[in-house]
Amino acid sequence: MSGGVVVIVVVVLGLIGVAVVVWAVRVRDAEARRVRAVFGEAAGVEAPPVWRSAGERAWGWLRGRPEWGCAVAGALIGVAGASPLPLVLGTCSVPVAARARRGRAALRMRERRGDAVIRLCEVLAGEVRAGRQPGAGLTVAVRESGALSGRGSAAVTAAARFGGDVPEALRAAAGEPGAEGLRGLAACWHVAVDRGAGLAAGLERLADALRAERDQRADLRAQLAGPWSTAVMLAGLPVLGLLLGSALGAQPLRVLLHTGAGAGCLVVGGVLEAAGLWWASRIVRGAEA
Repeated sequence: MSGGVVVIVVVVLGLIGVAVVVWAVRVRDAEARRVRAVFGEAAGVEAPPVWRSAGERAWGWLRGRPEWGCAVAGALIGVAGASPLPLVLGTCSVPVAARARRGRAALRMRERRGDAVIRLCEVLAGEVRAGRQPGAGLTVAVRESGALSGRGSAAVTAAARFGGDVPEALRAAAGEPGAEGLRGLAACWHVAVDRGAGLAAGLERLADALRAERDQRADLRAQLAGPWSTAVMLAGLPVLGLLLGSALGAQPLRVLLHTGAGAGCLVVGGVLEAAGLWWASRIVRGAEA
């Protein structure tokens, strides 16, 4: 066994050992918390030492960054193929996977904020129809909807309470991802409050328009889910081919990782795979835009 394979085996075994220890610590601490909750602090269960807290923090860090699973998968494939190349490739793919994870998280945050803006318009319309002044109603709506971040919420609330420029504060807060509907609210506020038009009716129409736009995006995303799933399935066919080849005894990993022709096929196939996924994602993003 070569030195590189020995290093990979040691790293993988170390990661597995750390995961097992952290899991055991988490189970033990959960039991300790349950005992203290039932019998109180006098149950004689000591607080966990510092190293266990550090282990929990490390485990939480790993759970919040699943992209490092690419490196672990690369290490396992490297052990199976007796080559450090899969570990290197898996580690290099971690930033790409992290970027994709952050993109999905940003999309979910954008959708939640868009729903909160719709809720803000609905709450404000209800407050105005109930007889509350627009400034006080806006303060209540901002607090109950949670549509704005801390800075945006403070600016809009201060402008509503102390007679500031509410439309300008709303347009500034609309710069946050998912809060673009606040520009429509700023226009409604300017027309209704400054010129005496009906604010509640305008807010209800704005909420209906934002809801229709959200439903349209959801419908488009559902229609694009089929082509995107097909592209991902086609991208996974080479992995299925490797599994079938291994089951038939052809040793595809040895050919790919230890021969010149196999290395060339691996490079060309990886480039084509990445180009295909990039092109499919570009088509999907263009359709969504």
